[in-house]
Amino acid sequence: MIKRLLIITIISVITLAVPSFTLAADASAVGMEQIEEQEVSITVEQSTAYITGATGKTLEVVSLTGKPVMKIKIESPAQRVELNLPKGCYILKIGKIVRKVSIR
Repeated sequence: MIKRLLIITIISVITLAVPSFTLAADASAVGMEQIEEQEVSITVEQSTAYITGATGKTLEVVSLTGKPVMKIKIESPAQRVELNLPKGCYILKIGKIVRKVSIR
């Protein structure tokens, strides 16, 4: 009985440990090639958008019908953008980050 428990314990430890070792090896091999990206944040208060972590990227504003409304190049780590838009719902997009906002 003790022999079986020992075998089961060893097998479970090995199966849990092996994937983490391979992931660590893969990360160290690729680590020099990866460039860390800052986390992009989009917050909106009334008709002002606050963008952080998107330096060099483009903010796209699209209406719910899919019509592009404006594109703005983000040039600083934290930027404030006035959305001079009519009342309604819009989609704000920077890279893969998407937010649906309502302008009142």
